[in-house]
Amino acid sequence: MILLVGLGNPGERYKNTRHNVGREIAAAFAAAHDFSEFRFEKKWKSQVAEGNIGKTKAVVVLPDTMMNKSGAAIAPAARFFKIKPKGIFMIHDDADIPLGRAKLSYGKHSAGHKGVESAIRALKTKDFWRFRIGIAGKRDIPAEKLVLKKFTHDETRILKKISKKTVEAIATAATETCERAMNEYHR
Repeated sequence: MILLVGLGNPGERYKNTRHNVGREIAAAFAAAHDFSEFRFEKKWKSQVAEGNIGKTKAVVVLPDTMMNKSGAAIAPAARFFKIKPKGIFMIHDDADIPLGRAKLSYGKHSAGHKGVESAIRALKTKDFWRFRIGIAGKRDIPAEKLVLKKFTHDETRILKKISKKTVEAIATAATETCERAMNEYHR
């Protein structure tokens, strides 16, 4: 069983912003694999959908907390489903990776990402899988402003390609191995 977490901020105001790329890709994954409709789970402060990828059961969690409080949603869901950290796949934006690129990593520090920091504190470990989606654009924009910017039309086209690739990599990681997903994802 896996717990797929899409980091982002809740609400229309943040829709299509760079900081919400994880949340949007996780929702796209659930839709692509015919998961249940998202429902609000009060005890996890999250939108939740469930389904299967091959023989692997998966739960998609979209925290309805602000980004820097994501751990308050992730840790209770992981405990409820008895999912060890290695079974947690987190998708989030990464301002250090160029737009159109992505990386799959395991056991890395947060690199200053507040949502990841919150998850590490709540889970008491950094040993989980992270699909890091590049959002970097012009370097003259401070990161705290960049993450709240919406994507341009051209950037949205680029994002759709990496979103599709990420959805495929998550399925590979869930049904085969994360190492195989990493090999395919980093090409």
